[in-house]
Amino acid sequence: MNKNSKIFVAGHRGLVGSAIVRALQKEGFTNLFLKTHAELDLLDQNAVKSFFEREKPEYVFLAAAKVGGIMANKTYPADFIYSNVSIQTNVIHNAYVNNVKKLLFLGSSCIYPKLCEQPIKEEYLLSGALEESNKGYALAKIAGIIMCQSYNEQYGTNFISLMPTNLYGPNDNFDLENSHVLPAMIRKFHEAKVSQAPSVSLWGTGSAMREFLHVDDLANASLFLMENYDSSAIINVGTGEDITIRELAEKIKKATDYQGNIVWDTSKPDGTPRKLLDVTKLHKLGWSHSVSLDDGITSTYEWFRKNYKNE
Repeated sequence: MNKNSKIFVAGHRGLVGSAIVRALQKEGFTNLFLKTHAELDLLDQNAVKSFFEREKPEYVFLAAAKVGGIMANKTYPADFIYSNVSIQTNVIHNAYVNNVKKLLFLGSSCIYPKLCEQPIKEEYLLSGALEESNKGYALAKIAGIIMCQSYNEQYGTNFISLMPTNLYGPNDNFDLENSHVLPAMIRKFHEAKVSQAPSVSLWGTGSAMREFLHVDDLANASLFLMENYDSSAIINVGTGEDITIRELAEKIKKATDYQGNIVWDTSKPDGTPRKLLDVTKLHKLGWSHSVSLDDGITSTYEWFRKNYKNE
């Protein structure tokens, strides 16, 4: 990519898209195409077709997606598969039709089987049953991967697919019904501190293990791979380190300075027992994360306190 290349960041207001925009701007890229949902509905096939024909972007970061935690996925499975398949199909196909030089598709670690050997290697894709609670979202992302690979094979496009681990950071979703575990905990502990509640109730047993990557690290990895990776094979993006949800809760409790107790609601699900990505492939290319989990939680909590609408 050149500094003046036409770059379309789909989903630029979301957690991932906004981080990619920050990273591009920091590196001096100025010719960015950023469209709000009101300006460009990615679910609208004709609108996406017209956009690509008119603007002719050279590079595309496909960060737009409908995302959510366990509750959201269980409650709205049809929305998750419909929205994500539609967005991907519209953007990927029109990138091909309009001769985009390179497209980066962002998948998710939830594409891998629920009971996967750990750490999870890229070749484990489609080797077993998916986690039931988010299979609609996972299947949509798998369809996006196969679509990129198929267009590369049939049409000679250069579409790459990244599989990030659990993400967090500025512009995250802190809604208690629809968010992921880390931002939901930040809000729960903060509100409990403000209201001086004696305890905070969290889902499950706390024994499940998760890996967390700061979204700015993912953005930096995305730019790195856009410049240095041209294979159809998927590539994992993570830290290669994981902790239990119980340990995560203690870290967030400390960062928010909450003084009460943690109560674990064992009637609620833990989700996949463990989900740690093997990032050997990425490390061999020369990239590794730079934001520690402790520093990332602290900075994300500071962002939440300054920016969240209900603060």
